[in-house]
Amino acid sequence: MSEFTIGETDFLLDGRAHQVISGAMHYFRVHPEQWADRLHKARLMGLNTIETYVAWNAHSPRRGEFATDGGLDLARFLELVAAEGMHAIVRPGPYICAEWDNGGLPAWLLRDPEVRPRSSEPRYLEAVTEYLQQVYAIVAPLQIDRGGPVVLVQIENEYGAYGSDKDYLAHLVQVTRDAGITVPLTTIDQPTPEMLSDGSLPGLHLTASFGSRTAERFATLREHQPTGPLMCAEFWNGWFDSWGTHHHTNTVEQTAADLDAILSVGGSVNFYMFHGGTNFGLTSGANDKGMYQPIVTSYDYDAPLDEAGHPTDKYFAFRDVIAKYAPVPAEVPDAAAEAPAFEAPLRPVVALFDAVAAAGSPLGTTSAHGDLPTFDDLEHDRGLALFTTTLTGDAAGSGILGFEEVRDRAWVFLDGSPVGVLARDSHENAIRLPRTEGELSILVEDQGRVNYGQRIGEAKGLIGGARLDGAPVLDWAVTPIDLDAVPEVAAVAAASGAAASLAASGTAGPVIARGEFTLDADVDGLFLDTAGWGKGFVWVNGFLLGRYWRRGPQRTLFVPGPAVHAGVNEIVVLELEVLAEARAVFLAGPELGHTEV
Repeated sequence: MSEFTIGETDFLLDGRAHQVISGAMHYFRVHPEQWADRLHKARLMGLNTIETYVAWNAHSPRRGEFATDGGLDLARFLELVAAEGMHAIVRPGPYICAEWDNGGLPAWLLRDPEVRPRSSEPRYLEAVTEYLQQVYAIVAPLQIDRGGPVVLVQIENEYGAYGSDKDYLAHLVQVTRDAGITVPLTTIDQPTPEMLSDGSLPGLHLTASFGSRTAERFATLREHQPTGPLMCAEFWNGWFDSWGTHHHTNTVEQTAADLDAILSVGGSVNFYMFHGGTNFGLTSGANDKGMYQPIVTSYDYDAPLDEAGHPTDKYFAFRDVIAKYAPVPAEVPDAAAEAPAFEAPLRPVVALFDAVAAAGSPLGTTSAHGDLPTFDDLEHDRGLALFTTTLTGDAAGSGILGFEEVRDRAWVFLDGSPVGVLARDSHENAIRLPRTEGELSILVEDQGRVNYGQRIGEAKGLIGGARLDGAPVLDWAVTPIDLDAVPEVAAVAAASGAAASLAASGTAGPVIARGEFTLDADVDGLFLDTAGWGKGFVWVNGFLLGRYWRRGPQRTLFVPGPAVHAGVNEIVVLELEVLAEARAVFLAGPELGHTEV
C-alpha cells in the first residue's frame, strides 16, 4: 500500500517529494455516464489528482436520507479516478459554497431557528456528525493507504471568511479521525492573516485560494505555516456567472503564466475548475452582498474543459505549462464531433394554473392557511409555489399590496390577468392592484438560496405576510408545485387535446409547452437556444436541464448526450412569462453571453 504524508517542504508519496497537480470536477455537476470521459481528459492534460466537493443537500434532501445512487455515487466516482491512475482530494464541507444552492447545507437543517450554521451549536453539530460519518463510510476504504485514490481530506471550507469557532473545527477533526480518515487533513482560506488564522487549527495543513500574485500569496501562507508544502488549493483559472451580468473569462496567456508561477516554485495546485459542468435542475445558488444575484445554470467557469467536455485553448496552454514540471501523456483528446443544429415545433398544451387546479393534479396538493406561509413553513425547498386568496374590497378603487420582502420573484395576477412582477434583485416589495376585489394569485419562484456569507439559510417565499393598504391579507390557498411532475402533466394534456383552449393566447405564461424532435443517432453536446423564450425551466426526456432567462448572459442550455437518444425525444418547457417563439432551436455550440470589455 502507498503512503501520502506531509514533509518539511513537500508532500511525500512513499517518502518521495510529490507535487500535486489537481483539478476540480464535481461529480454532482456532471452526468454520471460522462464521468469517465472527463477524468480521462484530465489525465491527458497532465493532472495526477482530481478534487471534488461533496454536496450535503444533494445527498440528504430530507433528514435521515443519504442517497448514493446515479449521479450521487461518490464511491463509483472515486473508483473511476483510481482506474484512470489518479489520486483524489475530497472536500466534504459540510459547507462548500461552490455557487451551489445554500452552499450545500440542507434547507431542512436551517429551518430550526435554534441551529447556528458553521458553529459548535449542539443541534448543528449533531446533524453534521451524522452527515460526515455517512461520507467517511464511503471515503475511508478508498484512502491511499488502503489501496484507494484519496490522498487529502479538507476540513470545512474557507471558514476564516465566515467565523472563528475553534471548538467547531476541532469537532470536525475529531469526527473525521474517529471515522477512520488517516490521510493528511487540510484547510483552505484566502491568504490574508485574519482568514488564515481564523480558519485553521494546529495539526491541519493550510492551503490558499487565489488566482494571481502567487509570490505574495505564498509568502503570506508561509508566514502562517513555516514548514510543509505550499499549495494553491483553489487556483481561480475562471469564474462563475450570475443572471443579469456579463460572461466571465480569464485570458489564456495570463492564467497560464499564473500557473507557471505556482509550479515553478514547487507549489502544488488544484484548478478551480478543471471541468465546471452544469447546475442541472434547481441546484444553482446565489450571492447577496447588498444585491441578490442568482447564479446561472451553466457552470462552464471558463475552465480548461468546457461545459460539453471539450478541451479549450486553455486546456492545451495549461498542458504545455505542466509538461515543464511533470510527465504529460503523449496522447491528446480526440477532436469533438460537431453536434447537429436543428429546430422543432413546440405547442402550448396547458396553462400552469389550470394544471394546478385540476382534480388530482400531480403538481401538488393545495392546503388552507390563515397567514401567508413561507416556502420553509411548507417544507418546500426549491422551485415554485402558488398562493391564492379572495379579496372582498372595492371593485372601483385601487390598492397597494405589500410584503416585508420577496424572495425571490413573484408574478401577481388578479382574476387571472397579470398585474406585474416583484423582483428581489430590484428590491421590490409592493405593487398597485387595479382594484381590491377578486381572486388574487401570486406565483413565487425561489431562484436559488444564498451560498456565501451570513444570509445562508434564510427563508424563501413571501416574507412577513401580505398587507393591502396596510391591512393584513389572510385566508390563503397554497400549492407548493412539484416541478418533477411537469413532464407527466404535459404528456397527459397533449394526449387529451386540452391544448385547443390555448390557441388564442397560448404563448402567454405561465404555460406548459411540449414538443418532439428526432435524432438519427445518439448525439453528445447539443445546446438548446432559449433566446426566443422569457423565463422558465426545460426538460428533455424528463431530465430537468435547469433554468433559462432572457436576462442573460447565458442563452443556451447544455443537453448531455445520455439525456437524449436515437429516435423520438421529448422536450417540455414551463414558461413563466412569454414564449415568444413556439419552437425549440438546438445549436452545435454554446452561447454563454458577451464578456466584459
